[in-house]
Formats: sequence, C-alpha cells, structure tokens
Amino acid sequence: MDIFTKCVVNENAVRSRELGIYPYFHALESRQDAVVQMEGARRIMLGSNNYLGLTIHPEVIEAGVKAIEQYGSGCSGSRFLNGTLRLHLELEDELARFLRKEAVMTFSTGFQSNLGIISAVVGRNDYVVCDKENHASIYDGCRLSFGKMVRYEHSDMDDLRRVLERIPQSAGILIVTDGVFSMGGDVAKLPEITALAREFGARVMVDDAHGLGVLGEGGRGTASYFGLEDQVDIYMGTFSKSLASLGGYMAAPAGIIDYVRHCSRPFIFSASMPPANAACALAALRILERDPSLPEKLRANGDHMREGMRKLGIPHIESVTPIVPIYTYELMRTVAIASELFDRGVYVNPSLPPATPPGGCLLRCSLMASHTFEVIDEALEIISQVLGEEKWQMQ
Repeated sequence: MDIFTKCVVNENAVRSRELGIYPYFHALESRQDAVVQMEGARRIMLGSNNYLGLTIHPEVIEAGVKAIEQYGSGCSGSRFLNGTLRLHLELEDELARFLRKEAVMTFSTGFQSNLGIISAVVGRNDYVVCDKENHASIYDGCRLSFGKMVRYEHSDMDDLRRVLERIPQSAGILIVTDGVFSMGGDVAKLPEITALAREFGARVMVDDAHGLGVLGEGGRGTASYFGLEDQVDIYMGTFSKSLASLGGYMAAPAGIIDYVRHCSRPFIFSASMPPANAACALAALRILERDPSLPEKLRANGDHMREGMRKLGIPHIESVTPIVPIYTYELMRTVAIASELFDRGVYVNPSLPPATPPGGCLLRCSLMASHTFEVIDEALEIISQVLGEEKWQMQ
C-alpha cells in the first residue's frame, strides 16, 4: 500500500471549504490586540491567548528589538552546547523568583516543554497519571517516555483514587494535570489532587500554560490560587500566552531541573529560544511583576463576558478564567456559526473533536486585559444576534 493513501483531507474540511465556511488559517494583518485587522476587515479578537495584552506593549517590543541588535536573530545551537545566552539565564532566574521555585529551565516552545519534562522524569516502571482533558502535548510527552500512562475521567477525584489504588506501591507516580483546562476554561481540583498525591506517594506536575498571569497572587498561577505552591512539585508553562512571546519553562527543585537539563532529549537536541523571544518574555514578566492589576482587569473582563451571556441567555461554561466557551454541540453547525461571526466582525475559535468530545463542540471565546467593556458588549450583541437566528436553532 502507498504510504500516502491515508493523506486525504478530512471530509469535514472538504465540506466546509465547499460551503465557504472553512474556519482555519485566517490571515492577521495587524498586531495581536483586542481589535484586529484580519483579511481586510475589522474583527473583535475573541480567540487569542494574549491574556494580558502585552504583545503590543512598547516595552516588550523594544526589548525584542534590542535583543536582536545585541545577539542577532538566533542562537544556532542548543542550550546544551553553544546556544545559552546570558539572557536565558536572566529570564530563568527572575521567573524562578516570581514563581517561588528553586530553579527554572526554558524550552523553545511550550509543546516541547511537556515533551521534554515528562519524557525525562517518567522512566521505566514509572506511571504517569493524566486527566483525560489534558493538553495534547502532555499526551505526547507521555508517549515519548518509557513509563506507563493511565488516565482518569476529567476532574473526577473518585476515579483518580481508583487509578492510584491500582498502581503498584513500588512504582514511581507522576500526576499531571492542566491547571486551567484550555477548552473548557475550568480549573483543576488541585486541593484534592495534592491530597491524593500525598496519600499515595505521588508527585504532582501542573501545566500552567493558561494559569500564569491569569490566576493566583499577582498572576502566579493555579497553585498560588489555591495556596498550594509547596504541594506542586513541577510547574510547566509557556511564554506564548500571558508573557507575549514564544517558548516554555519548567519550574521545580534545583536538583530536578539539573537532571532534566542533562537527560531531556527534546531540550538537548533542539535549538534554543531566539534572543528576541527571551527578551520579550522577560520584559512581559517584569511588567506583570510591577502591575498586578493586569490579572485583576483580565478577571473582570471574563466576569463581564459571562454576566452578559447570562443576561442574553447564551449557553456557556461557567468558570473564573478568561476562557468563556459557548456550547454549539454539532461540528458543522459550530463551523458555520464561527464563519458567520467572522463575517460580522467577531473572531472566535471553533473547538472540534478531538479537542472536544463528539457532540460537545464549542466556540471558545477568550478575553484579554486590553478588552474594554464596550468592545465586549459589542461582541456579545453580535453573538446573541447570530445564535438567535432561526437557521442556527437545534432541531
């Protein structure tokens, strides 16, 4: 059989293109902001993870420009060899202090961070225990490891207990969970997870990609939100969301960091984060440190969006985060509504299987600290109008 036989475009993609409602790869023509220019028209951006709105901050932009002038465009090597800059070390030191962890190491992307951490820490005869709605990069990190992955039902602590009870007492156990789940916007049950970890002798890793800058004291993340910073062994996070750049990190005890630095194949065999990305992330971190009102403004915008949806009768998932998903259920209906919203000036992300369960499709709205209530209300009015039209009603 020809290996390319399977390389046929998904029938839903073909159908949506034929109908003129294909929802992906829209071209942005302006900076990533609360309101953008996209494909020749003004669109309210409700699909970005630029939670604190810092991608357009003058200090962040200036830091990136200066880093390119000083260091050039790239490092041309891995951190393990010639690719470590003083800038990388400065970023790691400041982030470790901010997160109140002994040490931090950085990766070139957030996806690579989960690959690199889990595959290094979870060895033969170890178990990695995952929430079923964890990010895809966590699952791929588990597959890259030599350990055994077991899953528990989403945020189901009884099922987590059942899973832990079945693991041999002699095995090493790492429980991995998203802090804020990227599709639903709900927050992990960290108090219960850490209590079970203590009971069964497990370690805990939190993917805080959507928690940093969003939850906790000064935006320190999910563990801080629950007052459990000393109970979470490893934080993973990204720079591509609240910190307005690209890259990822691991925060943990210094000995664990040193081990992963020397054993993680995705870390050792990848070129290091470019100078501009490191500088922009560091500048954004410093802005967050001196202005803790940014996460507060972000939370206020999320609350305002949900309150507006409640008043307008828009079915959505309740949470305390800036991720506000709207139930749309059916795949082609979801794609068609997203396309209609785009045409009327609101960009949202259609969330489809495998990111959601079959029949559980969503329109994933996400807020930024830079949104105004006026812009949010404008978007809500358009969303309400579109969802209220008869052609979108469920049969």
